[in-house]
Amino acid sequence: MRVLLKVVMDTEKANEAISHGTLPKLIEASLEQIKPEAAYFTAEDGQRTAYLFFDMQDSSQMPVFSEPFFMNLGAKISYTPVMNYEDVQKGLSQLGR
Repeated sequence: MRVLLKVVMDTEKANEAISHGTLPKLIEASLEQIKPEAAYFTAEDGQRTAYLFFDMQDSSQMPVFSEPFFMNLGAKISYTPVMNYEDVQKGLSQLGR
């Protein structure tokens, strides 16, 4: 299932990770593991935020993907099912008319 993983980083912990040079390494390692089809980084409500769109094969992957952000950045994590345009077309074609 295609999902959006939203990572909202604790500012103080992210500042420490930047100071120690570990934030770029954490992001790189996470992207290599998650293999997102798209990754975006921004500030939301004054906090560093990442949006990662990827295909989750099994819900058991959630701890593997989430824990590095929880443990190293005190992040708030959310997973949201999402569709691309082809998914929407496929779903709409299954509606009876």
